[in-house]
Amino acid sequence: MSPVLVIIAAVKALYRNRLRTALTMLGIMIGIAAVICTVALGAGSADQIHTDLLNLGDNFVWVENGSRTIAGVRTGAGGAPRLTGDDLDAIVNDVPEITRCSAQVDGRVQVIAGNQNWNTTYRGVSPDYLRIRKWTVIEGDELTDLDQQQHAKVAVLGHTVVNQLFADDDPVNRTIRVGSELFRVVGILNSKGSSTTGQDQDDFILIPYTSVQRYVKRQVWLDDILCSASSEGAIPTARDQITDLLRDRHHIVGDMPEDFNLPAPDDSIKMREDAARTMGAMLGSIAGVSLLVGGVGVMNIMLVSVTERTREIGLRMAVGGRERDIRRQFIAEAVVLSLVGGGAGIGIGLVAARALANALGWPTLVSVDTIIIATAFSTATGLVFGYYPARRASALDPIDALRFE
Repeated sequence: MSPVLVIIAAVKALYRNRLRTALTMLGIMIGIAAVICTVALGAGSADQIHTDLLNLGDNFVWVENGSRTIAGVRTGAGGAPRLTGDDLDAIVNDVPEITRCSAQVDGRVQVIAGNQNWNTTYRGVSPDYLRIRKWTVIEGDELTDLDQQQHAKVAVLGHTVVNQLFADDDPVNRTIRVGSELFRVVGILNSKGSSTTGQDQDDFILIPYTSVQRYVKRQVWLDDILCSASSEGAIPTARDQITDLLRDRHHIVGDMPEDFNLPAPDDSIKMREDAARTMGAMLGSIAGVSLLVGGVGVMNIMLVSVTERTREIGLRMAVGGRERDIRRQFIAEAVVLSLVGGGAGIGIGLVAARALANALGWPTLVSVDTIIIATAFSTATGLVFGYYPARRASALDPIDALRFE
């Protein structure tokens, strides 16, 4: 019997028992849909966290002020304001593994434009900040070295600030009040949206750090320094070189505590990314149990079908049907059952993943590989759980089968 005839016969046999076939397919559908949905959630979360890692910067190295001890009390990170613009220049000039650096002087401030106002974060930076953060200006100009040298009162706005202060108006070359000082808007940043922690990455303004030091925060030191290494592999070496350089510049010898820190926030994000993938794999494994249960259901129904059609099997074998033809017939039925159920399950899983993403705001990511694997599992389910009933059917004695009541 040709493969096409085998499939046609299998479809007709399944159609004769439509309700039983639909209920059996339901187990496969639920299993495949659960696998698709849970894997999509896990992959989406890991992908979003990975995006946050990339948004940190290009081969990111961060130097912040350390702590100091006052009357036996340690102030914590940032309590020792020792980083300066000279330290920034020294890192750029004397650490070969560092390609660019930006100062950072941060804080919160009330920003006013006309009759609109908004409380946001100001960030005093160097011109290299946007290149380190892989950020672009979509309208207007970036901050320049001349702006930094002249302590220019200019600002680049994040998208959220633009929406709050100017709505649909063009803010470029407009004047805003930052605290008690007037600044001119020279550019608008491309929107990055919210991070996985829910933080709005567009709610801030950029100002030359020298202008922040003079007009806004009125301090001579830097809060921290953001650097970019020449490559990801160069980051450990760069961190060691920066540590040695700053210890020498700050006259730290022996066991004296360092007045700076080199935190590694990318490590924590990588851990979150791994945790998300692990959780996705665990959820996928749990969902796979339902697929296994669906496979057992396929075997059960096929065994029932063999029992019900014993006389039919005996008749086919009596008129010349071979064992392999009987075996193919029942395997084909099991595979068709699993494939149709699996196809429906893939569709349900995709719809469920999209619905969760829209309703709850959870990130989801469905890859082609996931769909291919789900299809392969459906086929394998039919082959594995359909083989034993097919083998049992082909092993029946024709005479006994014809006598079966």
